[in-house]
Amino acid sequence: MKALTIILTDGPYISEYAEIACKLAEAALEKYQVNIFLYLDAVHIPKQGQKPSFFTNSGEIFTRIAEKGAVIRACARCAAARGYIAEEETASETNCRDYFPGINISSLYELSEMLSKSDRVISLSR
Repeated sequence: MKALTIILTDGPYISEYAEIACKLAEAALEKYQVNIFLYLDAVHIPKQGQKPSFFTNSGEIFTRIAEKGAVIRACARCAAARGYIAEEETASETNCRDYFPGINISSLYELSEMLSKSDRVISLSR
């Protein structure tokens, strides 16, 4: 199966990139293995407890995409710098208690692996 990797750098509610990425991912899941890598301020996207009044809750839509089979990872260094810490031993679907299920903190090495196996790469950033 072909693979598509989407890289996001903007945090939620700054731009429409998170929603665009989810729409692209959902359409691509019919033909591609989809990977989404959250880098820089995009690591805020999967934070639970956000209650945007005029926007779609980005974390919730990313969880739905993960449930459909997308692999979603957040950069470990970026996440740690913003207060999100990966837990080493966990039986839950996520390795960060602040994140929605199905979204894990990972390293740039995993991004490198995603990119090397991808047929297509989309970067949404300013």
